[in-house]
Amino acid sequence: MYPHERSLVKQYANRPFALIGVNSDRDREKLKQVLIDKELTWRSFWNGGSTRGPISTRWNVTGWPTIYVIDAEGRIRFKNTRGEALDKAVAKLVEEAERQ
Repeated sequence: MYPHERSLVKQYANRPFALIGVNSDRDREKLKQVLIDKELTWRSFWNGGSTRGPISTRWNVTGWPTIYVIDAEGRIRFKNTRGEALDKAVAKLVEEAERQ
């Protein structure tokens, strides 16, 4: 997934788009190195070292990975889209945000 996510970040640079990750790895120090090694340039929050951490609990995440595509108003518009469907969802919402 990381290569696709990197391409989205690059494609939508300087446009109304943000990619945010949530990670549930137990070892936070190892996680920091993974973020560097995998060249994650977007914000990735730590979920307290558990899949039942505060972020996943609040957002009702029950499987990993879970993908939410959220519009400029903060509403979840797409859930668990991947590949071409994810690209289309992001393009649609970026275009909507640019028209606002």
